[in-house]
Amino acid sequence: MERDNTKFALRALVILVIVLSLLVLYAFVLKPAMNGYVVKSQNDGVNYVIASIVNQIQQQGYVQIPVGNETLVLVPYQPEQEVNLVG
Repeated sequence: MERDNTKFALRALVILVIVLSLLVLYAFVLKPAMNGYVVKSQNDGVNYVIASIVNQIQQQGYVQIPVGNETLVLVPYQPEQEVNLVG
């Protein structure tokens, strides 16, 4: 009877150690790796969109971006020359 309880306790402890090891592995290895991949992919997407917008502005002179029910039109900014009126 006492031997059965010892086997049960030993098995329970082994399972507990395995589960805790998997949790530590996930928390310190897998999750940071996945987050790093997600952040890298998001940055790549942002860079692609910006490059696409700039490319379209250079080719067409403007780009239209739909925002809800409205349209945002981006054009190159060309500041006017200031005239100095010193007299």
